[in-house]
Amino acid sequence: MSEKWNVYESFQALLELGPFHIALEVILLAWVVWLLVAAKSRPRSIKLTKKEEEQLLAEWTPEPLLSSTPDPNHPALHTRTVHGKLGHYVDLGNGPLLNLASNDYLRFSENKSIEAAALECLHQYGVGSCGPRSFYGTTAMHIELESRISEFFNVENAVMYAYGFSTMASAIPCYAKSGDVIFVDEAVYFPIQRGLQASRSRILYFRHNDTEHLKELLEQQARDDKQDPKKASATRRFLVTEGLYFNTGDICPLPELVAFRRQYKLRFFLDESCSFGVLGPTGKGVMEHYNIPVHEVDLLMCSLEYAGATTGGFTAGTRFVVEHQRLSGLGYAFSASLPPMLAASAKQMLDVLEEEGSVLAPALRDRCRQMHKKLLEALPAQVTVVGLEVSPIKHLNLSAVTSLSEEQQEKTLHKVVKEVEERGVAVVVASLRRSEELRPPPPSIRLGVSVKLTDQQIDTAVAALADAFRVVLL
Repeated sequence: MSEKWNVYESFQALLELGPFHIALEVILLAWVVWLLVAAKSRPRSIKLTKKEEEQLLAEWTPEPLLSSTPDPNHPALHTRTVHGKLGHYVDLGNGPLLNLASNDYLRFSENKSIEAAALECLHQYGVGSCGPRSFYGTTAMHIELESRISEFFNVENAVMYAYGFSTMASAIPCYAKSGDVIFVDEAVYFPIQRGLQASRSRILYFRHNDTEHLKELLEQQARDDKQDPKKASATRRFLVTEGLYFNTGDICPLPELVAFRRQYKLRFFLDESCSFGVLGPTGKGVMEHYNIPVHEVDLLMCSLEYAGATTGGFTAGTRFVVEHQRLSGLGYAFSASLPPMLAASAKQMLDVLEEEGSVLAPALRDRCRQMHKKLLEALPAQVTVVGLEVSPIKHLNLSAVTSLSEEQQEKTLHKVVKEVEERGVAVVVASLRRSEELRPPPPSIRLGVSVKLTDQQIDTAVAALADAFRVVLL
């Protein structure tokens, strides 16, 4: 009787503990049972003899590092090799071809004074600096180049990166962090997309060059900020765009963007990579094109691998903004610095552009207009010419042929490239990482117009493209 009474008291005491305590007891009991079961089912270590180990190693087949390419005609399996120096003409093994595949719009790669400056620096510093900027990778030439960039753009400071891609991919996450908001044109190219991804910020894309859509997003953000003032006070807002878009050949509406910067208190980052050396009376870029003061942009980003005809990139702006990258810019702090001889060539390139930019930039835009006009006149109706008249970047795509998938379009364009090469002109199909890009444009042949193209060469190039498209499409 006493035993029954003890059980009854225990049960009553358990009920008095409450449901939360009972749930905790049940969870702890289940955990103990799981530990006991897991211990029994845990695999025991097996000791192998030396002979058994060697047999297992001999039978093991490692997985390939890269997936196989089922298409034997895939471009990755048929790379083209340049023989000799790359310039106005390029040799792919069968003789010189007129080069419309390069982004060297001003043909600075063939400038004798730039080449001489690089060779002189090579004899003094050697080939490479063999270290990041903060770890014995900074030479006097790097400091001189940063000072020359600041002077050229009339800004307080500049920071050099070893190559163009890392400039945007490192500079953006240097400032934008988790919890911040970044408004971005949906057509920005891959380096900016990588920088946005690394920032872990909230990314709001607006339609390409659609300032009305951007205004809607900004107004919505302003309404959200009013509902949560505490969160709004800790949220920074950025605006990122390109001056001249690499994927579309369009110019950004900079005056409207600057007005939004003031009205909504945005931090404005502008990429001048493709507009540098191209737009403006002296080729200083889209800010000069619109006559916008440099202080209206918080951070200027630029790759020198387009019109600059060298390697590397830079950011420029006020000293207190730019200097932050020397500690927080991953591409600056941990990548080997730009080879000194390339820094010397970039410095000399700026000198040449300052002296001759008022002639070179207008002449380049004239060549671009002429090429654009003749392409529209000569190409078949199935071919769409994408890009502004003044842009040296022109995309030729088959988006008008709705019956072709993107994969079929790309294969067709590769056939066109081969036909064009047989007619003495080098062009290239735009290479994109479609599985990783946000909104990749349609497959296209990307043309790079240079200032050295003559009227006859433009006619030759347009005729070659028109004939090649007709042969492939008919």
